[in-house]
Amino acid sequence: MSRCWIVLALAAAVFVPALLAGHDVHRHLVLSGTVPSDAQSERAEELLEEFFGAGAPHLVLLASGTPSVDHPRTAAAGRRLAGRLAADPAVVRVASYWDGGDPALRARDGHGALVAARLAGDDRQRVEAARRLAGELAGRHGPLTVRATGESQVRVEIQDRSDADLRTAELIAAPLTLVILLLAFGSVVAALLPVLVGGLAVVGAMAALRLLCEVTEVSVFAMSIASLLGFALAVDFSLFVLTRFREELTATRDPRAAVAVTMRTTGRAMAYSAATVTLSLSALLLFPFTMLRSIAFGGIAITVMAAACSLVVLPAVLALLGRRVDALAVPWRRGERRRRGAGWFRVAVAVMRRPLLVAVPTALLLAVLASPFLGARFGTFDDRVLPPQAPAAQAARQLRQEFDVPGGVGAGFVVLPGFHDRGALDRYARHLAVVPGVAQVRTATGVYTGDAAVRPDPRAAARFAGDSGAWLSVAGVHEPYSVANAELARALREVPAPGPALVGGPGAELADLRQGIAGPLPAALAVVAAATFALVTALTRRVVLAAKALLMNVLSLGATFGMLVYVFQDGHLRSVVGDFAVTGSIDALVPVMIFCVAFGLSMDYEIFLLSRIAEEHRRTGDTVTAVAGGLQHTGRLFTSAALIFAVVMGAMTTSSLAPLKMLGAGLAVAVLLDATLIRTLLVPAVMRLAGRANWWTPRTASGAHRRAQPLRPRVARWAMTATRRPRTTSET
Repeated sequence: MSRCWIVLALAAAVFVPALLAGHDVHRHLVLSGTVPSDAQSERAEELLEEFFGAGAPHLVLLASGTPSVDHPRTAAAGRRLAGRLAADPAVVRVASYWDGGDPALRARDGHGALVAARLAGDDRQRVEAARRLAGELAGRHGPLTVRATGESQVRVEIQDRSDADLRTAELIAAPLTLVILLLAFGSVVAALLPVLVGGLAVVGAMAALRLLCEVTEVSVFAMSIASLLGFALAVDFSLFVLTRFREELTATRDPRAAVAVTMRTTGRAMAYSAATVTLSLSALLLFPFTMLRSIAFGGIAITVMAAACSLVVLPAVLALLGRRVDALAVPWRRGERRRRGAGWFRVAVAVMRRPLLVAVPTALLLAVLASPFLGARFGTFDDRVLPPQAPAAQAARQLRQEFDVPGGVGAGFVVLPGFHDRGALDRYARHLAVVPGVAQVRTATGVYTGDAAVRPDPRAAARFAGDSGAWLSVAGVHEPYSVANAELARALREVPAPGPALVGGPGAELADLRQGIAGPLPAALAVVAAATFALVTALTRRVVLAAKALLMNVLSLGATFGMLVYVFQDGHLRSVVGDFAVTGSIDALVPVMIFCVAFGLSMDYEIFLLSRIAEEHRRTGDTVTAVAGGLQHTGRLFTSAALIFAVVMGAMTTSSLAPLKMLGAGLAVAVLLDATLIRTLLVPAVMRLAGRANWWTPRTASGAHRRAQPLRPRVARWAMTATRRPRTTSET
């Protein structure tokens, strides 16, 4: 027992510094861009800023007033506002309607105008500057009412809401998890242990993220995802370990022997499970996005922490507690153990009597649920990631409704470095102007529209051309970050240019984002599939079981993605997940995250189930009894684990941020589908249909395994054995 106390002392010695190191991690997180650093749109943005001092503003002040913005008193207030903004040391450049008279910066009704600013520094510095400037300048300025929006201000509100939403989700998830554990274990002490292990794992992961912030950027979403994911994983892992320990303790009465058997069986399966989740998350590292990579690092750290706490700390606690793990029993626990598992046994028997009748309709149902995914449209988040009532979202919505060019500041652009031929520039601008979806092209040679009209602009020559080359502003008719605008950017890139040309702007950024996902996606899918297949094969020694596990996961995730499209793209069932802005597309990064996370989690449950089925098969030598016994032992356990995970992930749907809401709903649905339709119906049906093939390996292909006997006699003998041994029917 002295070794157990040493383990706990070491855990405490690690926990306290980790708590101190990770308590302020949220202050060091950023909302990084969603475009690869080497993308064409990024290079175009850099050249536009370096050569021409132009580029999309980071902070936009929308000033509304009565009388019109051209009234002398209103104009004077507007110029003072622009002057205060320009005088701030964090501001690089200011564009104001009252200083330049640009009609794109004036509302159609004449009662609104824009003041747009470029900010100095990196993402984090610009966000802090926007936070300060918006706090100083938003509000009343004489006849003007000022609202703040723009890229950096949207990031300010995302960061603030992310922190608040995480606290809310934790307050919801923790007590509900404790209630479910009480119902599952019937003991206060047993129910508290997984929650404590989950807390340890979260603290360790926060410390790991804080250290990671010192060497790379870490997304604000990484903390929200890692915190809730780690808590759920740690509780799930602890649930499996604690359940097996109580089972073995009932049989042996020796805590140390019970711990040894638990680690040799469930502990081994859990190690494989943690490795599967880790390898699935590592596929995110293949994508060239800071957000995905930081989520991968955070997810891997939290998985390792959850596994370490469940495999090292929890066994030491269990060895010390012994039978006191069942202390403080709740009233309903008495007499319940004998009944546990019987229902799952009967379900497995019923499914395996008519496997085709169960497997075909279930697979068809999953296919129907997946069908909306065929119409998926992938976009990226903008201000509409915020709830409609958020100040930056309200200002952006007003901006879209009242200004001719979306935002007056969201147009695309083309940079022609080192280009000086005005005649060729004129011809190129005319070709761009007739591309479907282009509203207006502005460059040094004038203003072009689709009807071939050209309007001279004397001030444009100095703005759009210089010693370093020329550039063109291309305003489209679509929303800046819409799928249609991404297609427009692709069409602009296909127009023959008179020299090297770089297309940038919101549409080009989305096009580069989609390309950044499409490129590494096959490799990521291959890594996840190969790693999963290898680990399941190593655990079970059966390649057919590994192939079946991959197929089950594909069906489950397909149905999950169909739900995402149906709800978040098409706008159905919004009352279930909470209000959000429907954009007609889903964020392209979220399905990638859900795939890598949910695939690992689904394999987590699959590995525990298959390990128990394989254990029963080694004991009985028959597929039917192995599957029925495996589901009997794990059915109630899977239900509790899946419900806990769904509650924790479902708590994320209370977030006011659309990506976190989508991620939480997607993971909750994936786990619930996996624990119900997949594990309860499809797995027994498919394994019954496969029969002896389940246990095939190249080494045993000669038929060394026993032929499956008829269902009813074997099940009858198994039921009699289970009845004589109350130990087996008590497992949860």
